[in-house]
Amino acid sequence: MEKAIIAFAAAIAIAIPALAAGWAQSKIGAAGAGALAEKPELSGTIIILVAIPETIVLLGMVVAYLIIT
Repeated sequence: MEKAIIAFAAAIAIAIPALAAGWAQSKIGAAGAGALAEKPELSGTIIILVAIPETIVLLGMVVAYLIIT
């Protein structure tokens, strides 16, 4: 039973940040598409802003690894 709880905790440590990052990227992506339509020179900034929420998922994966080991 203890291994099941550890696996469930690790799954939650990845799932919640992944859902949050997906939601954030959808909002940033929509706003970024609108900004790029008006100012195409902002493409580098928009790419960086879309990539920032992915760090949350990477940190969730690190936490899940620490929970498992």
